[in-house]
Amino acid sequence: MPPIGLSAASNELRFPHMPQTATANILSILETDFSGVVEEWLGTQVKEGVKRSDLFSDSESRAQNQELLKAFVKGIRVGVVNEEFSLEDDAWEDLRAVLSDVSKERVGRGVTPTEMATFVLALKAPLFKRLEAMPGVEGGKLVREVLMVTRLVDAFAIYTNEIFIGERDQIIERQRQEMLELSTPVVELWDRVLTLPLIGTLDSVRAQEVMENLLQTILERQAEVVIMDITGVGTVDTQVAQHLLRAAAAVRLMGAECIISGISPMIAQTMVQLGIDVGTVSTRSSIRAALSDALQKVGYVIKTTEAS
Repeated sequence: MPPIGLSAASNELRFPHMPQTATANILSILETDFSGVVEEWLGTQVKEGVKRSDLFSDSESRAQNQELLKAFVKGIRVGVVNEEFSLEDDAWEDLRAVLSDVSKERVGRGVTPTEMATFVLALKAPLFKRLEAMPGVEGGKLVREVLMVTRLVDAFAIYTNEIFIGERDQIIERQRQEMLELSTPVVELWDRVLTLPLIGTLDSVRAQEVMENLLQTILERQAEVVIMDITGVGTVDTQVAQHLLRAAAAVRLMGAECIISGISPMIAQTMVQLGIDVGTVSTRSSIRAALSDALQKVGYVIKTTEAS
């Protein structure tokens, strides 16, 4: 049998020539005993421990299997030519669309890539069983048709895993962006006064995110004073201090003033020992003191009122 190779024209994985009966018998099984294949596919998933009844009801699992198998049948019918196929071809568009929907649903509910691949590979068992039982299919012919089923389902499983991992990566990236946004919130305390409460560590990547977010908000809000509060920053070393001073310099270039608040006695001693010079940047021990200073800079005065 010729080895699997790459198509010179498309650089895609192609499969060697096999007898026409290979796909004809597979299609016959899938079209005449569709419901039986679906049910046995579900049963195999149960045996393999990948049905995940804790995440999907029986009706949901059955509906997903039916939609995937319908699209798989259509792909085999029109997407296999001379026993060659590529799941990237237009003929497999329905399968790719259903896979995308199913993958999003399964990723969102916590299914693992291994479970997703095994879920698809479980389709082999009912197809093998029915091929073996078909009259006239035995010996070398049976081997060839089993090989064809294997290649079809394996390609299906590999493509499923690629979509699944791609979808999961998108979710991880989206969560990363959301976490960065939550970790660098710029809050408008008052008209023309912003505050940036920093919590945790401040590495180079986060410092860049902080600066971009802060400068964009200054522009949008037309802010004149920015308070960077470092009360929640556990340790201030030379690198952290440099990040803060660079951010303060960028704020000045935007035409606003910067106040660094939350300077504790320990942080003050550390900065002196490290020889860190804050230059013209204003510093305050608390955000309360920084806010009072900021309001004065924009023309507001805080006064207490006596009860009548």
